[in-house]
Amino acid sequence: MCIALIGGMDRLGKHYMEEAERAGMTLQFFSTSETNIAAKLKKADAMVIFTNKVSHRVKIEAMQVAKANNIPVLMEHACGVCTFRNCLQCLARNCQ
Repeated sequence: MCIALIGGMDRLGKHYMEEAERAGMTLQFFSTSETNIAAKLKKADAMVIFTNKVSHRVKIEAMQVAKANNIPVLMEHACGVCTFRNCLQCLARNCQ
């Protein structure tokens, strides 16, 4: 399963990756706005958006991609590793 993480802190990127690997998932991490992010998000099986660390424009664009491609989205205000771990656990439970 491929998870797209939108938002979060650059310094925690390594820890986000480790948590995804531990959960048996691959991670695409977008901490800043990127060109053509919509095309990259279409490949994800699920999205996690940390709303306190992402611009409104990127959040809206991600939600449009998710809606158009039936991709489940979890939105959290906090952007810590524990929050991300809880999101991964929630996604794992819902996908089984």
